[in-house]
Amino acid sequence: MAEDAKPLLIKRYASRRLYNTETSDYVTLEDIAAFIRDGREVQIIDLKSGDDLTRQYLLQIVSDHESRGESVLPVDLLTDLVRSYTTQAQSVVPQFLAASFQMLREGQSKLMENLTAFPNPMAKMPGFEALQLQQQAFMKSMMGGWTPESDAGSAENTPDAPKPAAREDLDAIKKQLAELQAKLAKL
Repeated sequence: MAEDAKPLLIKRYASRRLYNTETSDYVTLEDIAAFIRDGREVQIIDLKSGDDLTRQYLLQIVSDHESRGESVLPVDLLTDLVRSYTTQAQSVVPQFLAASFQMLREGQSKLMENLTAFPNPMAKMPGFEALQLQQQAFMKSMMGGWTPESDAGSAENTPDAPKPAAREDLDAIKKQLAELQAKLAKL
């Protein structure tokens, strides 16, 4: 995934419409969520006042997903977050959450490295390549598309890439994973 140096600038007009300054068109909250899932940093600015509204809109995206039953945040976590606004712990919560997500990303990176490490005695097991691809796709969908390297560890670049006969099975698995990823992306 190539990360852009500067965030995608979205301007909010007085009509509350959101304007993508890169493509010169209006966008929705779902479009913004898709940009973020694709690895883009987004900044939302009020055109008139110049206020940064990014946090407000990101919270709205999370709230919309949670209200549609696409729950990712456990009630205990939400309760603790509410408590953190009324206690001295407020100052450490952002750093704790940032560190937790960083550890999750690093763990995912390490798992991907272990899945693609060779020689792997399990690599000779029938169906291992398909299982490995499923695990990689699952981890990619769980991390919103984030991977340690764009495609360096993909199966096509490995010496044990699936044979053409297994391609049909892999295509079916990829289709199922894409559907699962689409469902997970809504989270």
